[in-house]
Amino acid sequence: MSSKAMSAEDVKGKLLQGAFQHKGSAVSQLSDPIADTPMVVTLDQLRPYDHNPRLNRNPIYDQLKESIRSRGLDAPPAITRRPGETNYLIRNGGNTRLAILNELWAETRDEQYWKIHCLYRPWAARGEIIALTGHLAENDMHGALTFVERALGIDRAREFYEQEGGKPLSQRDLSRRLAEDGYPVSQPHISKMQDTVQFLLPAIPKLLYAGLGKPQIERLTALRRSAEKTWRQHAGEAAAHIDFDGLFQDVLASFDDAPDFTVERFQDELIHQMQQPLGKDYNWLKLDMLEARGAAPEPVAGTPVTDKPRRSAAQPTSTKDPTTTPEPLIPPLDSGPDDSPHPLSQPAEVASEQRPEQDSRALIDAHVISPIVGLTPRIQAMKQQLAKASGEPLPDFAESCLQAIPVQVGGLHPVSDLWYIERQIDTPDELRLQICGLVHDIAQTAQLQVEVYPATTGTGYALGDPDDVKGRSVLVGLLHALGGQPGAEIPVGAIAALLIGAAPQGTQVLPARLDDETLVKLFRVIRLARRLADLEAES
Repeated sequence: MSSKAMSAEDVKGKLLQGAFQHKGSAVSQLSDPIADTPMVVTLDQLRPYDHNPRLNRNPIYDQLKESIRSRGLDAPPAITRRPGETNYLIRNGGNTRLAILNELWAETRDEQYWKIHCLYRPWAARGEIIALTGHLAENDMHGALTFVERALGIDRAREFYEQEGGKPLSQRDLSRRLAEDGYPVSQPHISKMQDTVQFLLPAIPKLLYAGLGKPQIERLTALRRSAEKTWRQHAGEAAAHIDFDGLFQDVLASFDDAPDFTVERFQDELIHQMQQPLGKDYNWLKLDMLEARGAAPEPVAGTPVTDKPRRSAAQPTSTKDPTTTPEPLIPPLDSGPDDSPHPLSQPAEVASEQRPEQDSRALIDAHVISPIVGLTPRIQAMKQQLAKASGEPLPDFAESCLQAIPVQVGGLHPVSDLWYIERQIDTPDELRLQICGLVHDIAQTAQLQVEVYPATTGTGYALGDPDDVKGRSVLVGLLHALGGQPGAEIPVGAIAALLIGAAPQGTQVLPARLDDETLVKLFRVIRLARRLADLEAES
């Protein structure tokens, strides 16, 4: 069956009909490309990356602007777009170029600055982390970030990683993840950055954003750690209500507007503010902080180093004249020998002349049970010179080894001489603090599940109830007795077994043995407790 041919009128009617109507909803935005795609975008479609680590003006901003004005944009930035957002954003570096293009467009209205040929790269599954690490790397290559900008960027990266993994991230894991994403940073460097963000930035934002250098920041963070350790070591009930972090930041904040900030001046003021609540001498606090840091601070190139003189706690800080040159804390280490010989040094010098150097070194090493961390020859020389200046010569471990039998035990409360008691701790309150610290070390070293509490009476400490059978050992009973607490009687044989590591002949007491470090600290506790009893009897 053949179809009927259309007449001329039918064809004319079809042609005169209206256009086809699209009955679906209008598309407001085309989908983004799924592969890297060149495209032309205008300035109103672009915005800078909202987590850009650079907060200050790029130091080469003016040079870049003149280059773009004369040559055009040689290296257009890569762009991307978060799913569902309208504007494109800079993907991995180029926020400075975008700001310059906006300035040049406002100045010239030249179309070459308005329309930009860019490479669009799709938003990745881990887009936030990829974008942030890309900006960190790009900014480091084209105009260095300040230390605090890099620290804040890495802190933001840590937040993204924790959101991605759903759990907190250690510094070591953060270092590994950053390296995997193309921005390697060592764990110690991350530690300094986190200390900067947590402890320094709230106090000195102006100094940090103005570009305070890495050497000074590292010295500030090291100073904070050593000062905190010294504070915890000496803080008693009188200073228990003072928050050290708050004290540190309050003192540091007073230097935020200082035009000639130096770490030495801040250290001087910090020690001064620590003096009164701790009840300690300025010089001894400074030495304690140097020992806690492990070495004397090295001067930063271009920074004048000024050791502050001893100052009383009552002296107001407003009277300080920053232009004056203070007296040095101690005589220089290369000064000539004193005419009067050290009372403990002469026999050692004679003995060292008669003993080969290797034998002397072997004898010293044989009496080091565990080394005291931070007691460098320089620190020891400083302590000796300070003691000479105050009329109290200290026994020197290396020299005394050649004529006596000293020991050396490290830890939080180290021991370098069992018998000698320094003048600075020869008071009932200080002796109690020392004894309590040593007992705490003993409990930790022997892994006793018992709490040690400071006390202002008696021997200076009290023990809580032990948590397990091991906590009810002979050692705990002995510590109870030394602390003056009532407890079960301890068999003499058990004490002997504890001290010598073998049961006395003819007894059935099971042998127990203290390690050398714990034994030395136990002897030191007994020595200090005897001196405390003498002072209490004299008063």
